[in-house]
Amino acid sequence: MPVKKGAQIAPAKGKLGVMLVGLGAVSTTFVAGVEAIKQGLANPIGSLTQMGAIRLGKRTDNRVPKIKEFIPLADLNDLVFGAWDIFPDSAYDAARHAGVLEKDLVEKLKKPLQKLKPMKAVFDQSYVKRLSGTNVKTGKNKLDLAKQLIDEIAEFKRKNKCDRLVMIWAASTEVFMKTHAVHRNLKSFEQAMRDNHKAIAPSMVYAYAALKSGVPFANGAPNLTVDVPALMDLANEKGVAVCGKDFKTGQTLMKTILAPGLKSRMLGLDGWYSTNILGNRDGEVLDDPDSFKTKEESKLSVLEYILQPDVYPELYKDFSHVVRINYYPPRGDNKEGWDNIDIFGWLGYKMQIKIDFLCRDSILAAPIVLDLALFLDLAQRTGMKGVQEWLSFYFKSPMTAPGLYPEHDVFIQLMKLKNTLRRLRGEDLITHLGLEYYD
Repeated sequence: MPVKKGAQIAPAKGKLGVMLVGLGAVSTTFVAGVEAIKQGLANPIGSLTQMGAIRLGKRTDNRVPKIKEFIPLADLNDLVFGAWDIFPDSAYDAARHAGVLEKDLVEKLKKPLQKLKPMKAVFDQSYVKRLSGTNVKTGKNKLDLAKQLIDEIAEFKRKNKCDRLVMIWAASTEVFMKTHAVHRNLKSFEQAMRDNHKAIAPSMVYAYAALKSGVPFANGAPNLTVDVPALMDLANEKGVAVCGKDFKTGQTLMKTILAPGLKSRMLGLDGWYSTNILGNRDGEVLDDPDSFKTKEESKLSVLEYILQPDVYPELYKDFSHVVRINYYPPRGDNKEGWDNIDIFGWLGYKMQIKIDFLCRDSILAAPIVLDLALFLDLAQRTGMKGVQEWLSFYFKSPMTAPGLYPEHDVFIQLMKLKNTLRRLRGEDLITHLGLEYYD
């Protein structure tokens, strides 16, 4: 991820195609939201690219432009949407079924949403056991399925007259997998695809197709996907930007906000119990133990990295961290994340914090999808290949260079993101040292 100061950024001319894997609650909320914003029906709340500002220079300079005015990003009016899904429903029907958005709003957006119909998906129920659908590709092997995707990507770009594309995995969480010998290099990976090897998940087929097509790829789920040696080599070879993984929305967002605060004040932690109830398709998928294992690994890693128990054993050694997810259909997309946090302070005296976050999962995820689409496109136009660690801000399990631990502190992540933008535009990085004001 080389970032040159004052880098040459190709202009965001023409249309940007956003290709979504999965046309469920998250994707339809994202697409409908963009259409609503374009029509002046709503504001892009939650989107850093649309509403965020960035300080430049000294505090006394009063230079605080909007990010979208400071850096050349694609305009919302230039976005074109494509999707794959195991169900044939249009974005309009899928949005109505998801039930995230009010019916009146969906009806106002009926025309553009009806135009978005999903292509047949690459799907294997052994990787997502609680789902089944009929809008599914067939082929002689996984490499053949990848080639079908590559052809569809090229056809979508041609048909919609797109100048550039990005692909975002917004589909369900696959079963837990570990890196296998067939992931070692591209040759063994492609042979495994020919052999229909079980270590090649559907998400990897999409990532392979995207990278082969020169399309940046973001993984919004915790699956082992693009983060295997073969696909990372392919990304670097093709000069393609990638990022992931697992959109940081509800409970984990709260953890990455609160845990840095506890650590900054040197308050100790005995335990952090987290439970979620949700009733959308994501909740149904995560009701399967193998898919939950993938999500659990993503959620559990956050506190360890932020609190650093090896550095602060008196405060954080052997703290108990429990995560539960319960599928409860009546709740729909309105997830409830409940946390009980047992902390201790001066002289070891015990205290508690309790959080009850009544959130809307897809409402929190949709602006993440928008920002990732625009920032990945920016990275690609700037020649920033491989892992985009500066986009860690958006993920529960940020991808990093081999051997490098991820940064989970949301405030450090935001500083990293904004300093990357400053560097791209030749501006001084901001460290918040502030000594120059007192010289």
